[in-house]
Amino acid sequence: MNSDRTAVTVIGLGSMGSALAAALLEAGHPITVWNRSAGKARSLVDRGARLAATPEEAIAASRLTIACVWDYEVLHTVLDPIADCLAGKVLVNLTSGSPEQAHEAVEWARSHGADYLDGAIMTTPPGVGSREMMFLYSGSHAVFEAYRPALAALGDPLYLGTAPGLASLYDAALLGLMWSTMTGWLHGTALVGAEKTEATAFTPIAIRWLTAVAGFLTTYAPQVDAGRYPGDDATVDVQIAAIGHLIHAAERRGIDNALPELLKSAMERAKAAGHGSDSYASVIEVLKNPADHR
Repeated sequence: MNSDRTAVTVIGLGSMGSALAAALLEAGHPITVWNRSAGKARSLVDRGARLAATPEEAIAASRLTIACVWDYEVLHTVLDPIADCLAGKVLVNLTSGSPEQAHEAVEWARSHGADYLDGAIMTTPPGVGSREMMFLYSGSHAVFEAYRPALAALGDPLYLGTAPGLASLYDAALLGLMWSTMTGWLHGTALVGAEKTEATAFTPIAIRWLTAVAGFLTTYAPQVDAGRYPGDDATVDVQIAAIGHLIHAAERRGIDNALPELLKSAMERAKAAGHGSDSYASVIEVLKNPADHR
């Protein structure tokens, strides 16, 4: 172990927690681990991690504790009985949850004398340790800066702001983007697959298209911020006509149309609200205020 590396405790050794601990070990950090099922620590101990017998012992071993457990209920089940041990410590919570839970957690940590940083892991376990993968953090900027080198061992650490719920909020928003994109790709793959086109043939073209589509996000973001949507590229009216072709093609080939029908409904509500000649970015108005555009 490199003695100038920050000592870190990792609470929770599921597939993600184990990946976090392994990445820290790989970067030369002295690691203490604890898990309710001690057997999950065996491979990490073989690589140099220290296994704590209790959560108290684990937290005492390092100033910095990273928690990554199933949910906030498990987090509190583990830490509430020993919360007094957190005084003077730093807790970086990478447990998935809601922004509201993050706000409650920071108050809980402060009440027990601990510094707190909330985080979101934007990768699956195999991606942990890669500089290409984002780890989002929100809460104490001082904690983030103090422990940035250790956090960088896990992935690219991005600080979002002092509001503790921001990391969870970005996590939810980005997962929604991922699911929408992947489901759209699967729908398109099923559509061309009906004509015997393999997914491996369609996907390189789909990726090239998505790269081009990303440019629209850059164009539309200032429009969203300004609340003005000049229809100087492709209007909502044009998009409604175009999605009709997709729905017709999919219907004729027996492909489920729930996703494109949902998208068409949002476009039609935007048109009904007076945005037919505006850019597609105007659809955000019906997403932000659904009760006003039913």
